[in-house]
Amino acid sequence: MDLKIAVRTYQFAERAKSELIVGSQLATALIQFPIQEKPGGKRMLLMVLGSIRSELEFAYGDTERREFRSAIDHLNEAISLTESMELGAASERLSRAVSAVTTAAQEAWDTLQEHELL
Repeated sequence: MDLKIAVRTYQFAERAKSELIVGSQLATALIQFPIQEKPGGKRMLLMVLGSIRSELEFAYGDTERREFRSAIDHLNEAISLTESMELGAASERLSRAVSAVTTAAQEAWDTLQEHELL
Protein backbone atom coordinates (compact mmCIF):
# COMPACT_ATOMS: atom_id res chain seq x y z
CA MET A 1 0.00 0.00 0.00
CA ASP A 2 1.45 3.38 -0.90
CA LEU A 3 1.80 6.01 1.80
CA LYS A 4 -0.93 8.37 0.58
CA ILE A 5 -3.45 5.54 0.48
CA ALA A 6 -2.25 4.29 3.87
CA VAL A 7 -2.83 7.68 5.49
CA ARG A 8 -6.29 8.08 3.95
CA THR A 9 -7.23 4.48 4.70
CA TYR A 10 -6.23 4.85 8.33
CA GLN A 11 -8.19 8.08 8.72
CA PHE A 12 -11.30 6.73 7.03
CA ALA A 13 -11.15 3.44 8.94
CA GLU A 14 -10.77 5.00 12.37
CA ARG A 15 -13.65 7.38 11.75
CA ALA A 16 -15.85 4.62 10.33
CA LYS A 17 -15.03 2.35 13.24
CA SER A 18 -16.20 4.97 15.74
CA GLU A 19 -19.38 5.66 13.78
CA LEU A 20 -20.19 1.97 13.40
CA ILE A 21 -19.73 1.38 17.12
CA VAL A 22 -22.14 4.23 17.86
CA GLY A 23 -24.61 2.75 15.36
CA SER A 24 -24.37 -0.63 17.04
CA GLN A 25 -24.93 0.92 20.47
CA LEU A 26 -27.98 2.78 19.17
CA ALA A 27 -29.41 -0.43 17.69
CA THR A 28 -28.96 -2.18 21.01
CA ALA A 29 -30.52 0.75 22.88
CA LEU A 30 -33.54 0.79 20.58
CA ILE A 31 -34.42 -2.71 21.75
CA GLN A 32 -35.18 -1.25 25.19
CA PHE A 33 -37.27 1.71 23.97
CA PRO A 34 -40.93 1.80 25.01
CA ILE A 35 -43.17 0.54 22.20
CA GLN A 36 -44.56 3.99 21.39
CA GLU A 37 -41.02 5.41 20.94
CA LYS A 38 -39.71 2.63 18.71
CA PRO A 39 -40.98 4.00 15.36
CA GLY A 40 -39.23 7.35 15.89
CA GLY A 41 -36.10 5.67 17.20
CA LYS A 42 -36.07 3.36 14.19
CA ARG A 43 -36.31 6.31 11.79
CA MET A 44 -33.44 8.10 13.51
CA LEU A 45 -31.30 4.96 13.56
CA LEU A 46 -31.90 4.41 9.85
CA MET A 47 -30.82 7.99 9.16
CA VAL A 48 -27.63 7.50 11.17
CA LEU A 49 -26.85 4.21 9.42
CA GLY A 50 -27.46 5.84 6.05
CA SER A 51 -25.03 8.60 6.94
CA ILE A 52 -22.40 6.04 7.95
CA ARG A 53 -22.95 4.21 4.68
CA SER A 54 -22.27 7.44 2.77
CA GLU A 55 -18.99 7.85 4.63
CA LEU A 56 -17.99 4.27 3.86
CA GLU A 57 -18.89 4.67 0.20
CA PHE A 58 -16.69 7.76 0.04
CA ALA A 59 -13.84 5.84 1.72
CA TYR A 60 -14.22 2.97 -0.71
CA GLY A 61 -14.34 5.30 -3.70
CA ASP A 62 -11.20 7.09 -2.57
CA THR A 63 -9.11 4.08 -1.53
CA GLU A 64 -10.71 1.11 -3.34
CA ARG A 65 -9.96 -1.01 -0.26
CA ARG A 66 -12.07 -4.17 -0.30
CA GLU A 67 -12.54 -3.93 3.48
CA PHE A 68 -14.62 -0.79 3.00
CA ARG A 69 -16.75 -2.59 0.39
CA SER A 70 -17.22 -5.45 2.86
CA ALA A 71 -18.23 -3.00 5.59
CA ILE A 72 -20.78 -1.41 3.23
CA ASP A 73 -22.24 -4.84 2.50
CA HIS A 74 -22.55 -5.64 6.22
CA LEU A 75 -24.04 -2.21 6.85
CA ASN A 76 -26.62 -2.73 4.09
CA GLU A 77 -27.65 -5.96 5.80
CA ALA A 78 -27.87 -4.12 9.13
CA ILE A 79 -30.08 -1.46 7.56
CA SER A 80 -32.40 -4.11 6.14
CA LEU A 81 -32.57 -5.87 9.50
CA THR A 82 -33.27 -2.57 11.27
CA GLU A 83 -36.13 -1.89 8.87
CA SER A 84 -37.55 -5.27 9.97
CA MET A 85 -36.81 -4.39 13.62
CA GLU A 86 -34.46 -7.37 13.96
CA LEU A 87 -32.14 -5.24 16.06
CA GLY A 88 -30.00 -7.97 17.62
CA ALA A 89 -29.09 -9.29 14.18
CA ALA A 90 -28.54 -5.72 12.94
CA SER A 91 -26.10 -5.07 15.77
CA GLU A 92 -24.23 -8.26 14.89
CA ARG A 93 -23.88 -7.12 11.25
CA LEU A 94 -22.60 -3.78 12.46
CA SER A 95 -19.98 -5.66 14.47
CA ARG A 96 -18.88 -7.40 11.28
CA ALA A 97 -18.56 -4.00 9.61
CA VAL A 98 -16.41 -2.80 12.52
CA SER A 99 -14.18 -5.82 12.05
CA ALA A 100 -13.78 -5.08 8.33
CA VAL A 101 -12.74 -1.47 8.86
CA THR A 102 -10.46 -2.48 11.74
CA THR A 103 -8.62 -4.77 9.31
CA ALA A 104 -8.18 -1.85 6.90
CA ALA A 105 -6.89 0.35 9.72
CA GLN A 106 -4.40 -2.31 10.85
CA GLU A 107 -3.01 -2.81 7.35
CA ALA A 108 -2.62 0.96 6.94
CA TRP A 109 -1.00 1.19 10.38
CA ASP A 110 1.51 -1.49 9.41
CA THR A 111 2.43 0.40 6.23
CA LEU A 112 2.85 3.67 8.11
CA GLN A 113 4.93 1.95 10.75
CA GLU A 114 7.18 0.34 8.12
CA HIS A 115 7.98 3.82 6.82
CA GLU A 116 8.62 5.03 10.38
CA LEU A 117 5.75 7.49 10.29
CA LEU A 118 4.29 6.16 13.54
